[in-house]
Amino acid sequence: MTYKEARVYLDKVSKYGSVLGLDTIRALLCELGNPQESLKFIHIAGTNGKGSVLAYTSTILSEAGYRTGRYVSPTVVSYLERIQVDGEWIPEDAFARLTEIVQKAIARMEAAGKPSPTVFEVETAIAFLYFRETNCDIVVLECGLGGELDATNIIENTVCAVFTSISRDHLGILGNTLEEIAQTKSGIIKPGCTVITTTQQPEVMQVLKDRAKRLSCPLFVADKQYATVSQEGFAGQTISYKDYEKFHCPLAGRYQLDNAVLALEIMRILPTLGYPLSQESIRLGLEKTAWPGRFTCLMKKPLFFIDGAHNEDAARRLRESVETYFPGKRLIFIMGVFRDKEYEKIAAIMAPLAKSVYTVNLPDENRTLPAEELTRVMQHYCPGDVPVQSEQSIQGAVHHALSEAGSEDIILSFGSLSYLGQIMETVSKC
Repeated sequence: MTYKEARVYLDKVSKYGSVLGLDTIRALLCELGNPQESLKFIHIAGTNGKGSVLAYTSTILSEAGYRTGRYVSPTVVSYLERIQVDGEWIPEDAFARLTEIVQKAIARMEAAGKPSPTVFEVETAIAFLYFRETNCDIVVLECGLGGELDATNIIENTVCAVFTSISRDHLGILGNTLEEIAQTKSGIIKPGCTVITTTQQPEVMQVLKDRAKRLSCPLFVADKQYATVSQEGFAGQTISYKDYEKFHCPLAGRYQLDNAVLALEIMRILPTLGYPLSQESIRLGLEKTAWPGRFTCLMKKPLFFIDGAHNEDAARRLRESVETYFPGKRLIFIMGVFRDKEYEKIAAIMAPLAKSVYTVNLPDENRTLPAEELTRVMQHYCPGDVPVQSEQSIQGAVHHALSEAGSEDIILSFGSLSYLGQIMETVSKC
């Protein structure tokens, strides 16, 4: 099987949709010899910030000399970036070879009358095979959707269960209230593991505390009240947290303080769990962290940023960053959203800042909110004299925004991570 053939096969599998539950992934991994059983995991759940915390954590662990796997979704730059070891994407030939192994396992399952795995289950199985093959010391694993019934939750060897900010997202799928959503996400807590969380809403914190206590898990809270910021700008921030003094975090955005503090709390706890770390490796790892699509600057004149803000909480945090870094600046927005997201709330938060808006369709035609409909939503929330227009292509939106922008203006593309790779590619050619 070639890499191209592997992608065609996975595209075919993806047409069967997604199903929450662990029975099928359990059967598939059993067919493959349960590669996950020989691995150790830091498992991350939450609504916003999972990817950033994963990036900080895995980069620091690699810097400290641990062979570190990363499993990421969704991706921004390349399909292959979802499976990494020490920051290097899985090679195409390895991906194709492992996909063929999984394909044959699925054929055996189907011949025995067992259900066919979803594409996310197939990708998760490929990742576990690759991490075992490359002898990873530890894997930093990001939940795909939710927690308890997410395919990644098939693991048992959880060193740390980590929780970023939990807010209302995927309503009706994960739960109808914040407490129900927290219950679903808390399902990644395994008996005896260590639980580390950012500060949460009271009802969320209670859910995490109750489950941790029930399963005899120590719980630690990364509280940014113990953090200070000595320098801040769109190029990053210098922070101190407990016994970590003046560490530079290169990821911009006010919300990154929460994520960096959570990563540093993980680093405080890991030595007690058998993973010694020096202050210098933590400092260097934090400085080296890169994570595209999170208030990432693509261009300096004019300043052009991308951010994957795709729900109400993320939009509030993005607005806070914009108002902090660019008060009084003229803002040009490019926006695309999935129709199953809270796009009205995102628009209500962000639209009042805009001086011009370009709306786009996302690459996933089945899930995108049509650009024309998003235009009407943005017009409702924008000041009356602000032009809002739908674009035929993402490339067209970029070119029109750049043509309109003066050297001191700010262009910001947001609403979903799924199209930011195309934005990055287009800007790189300008």
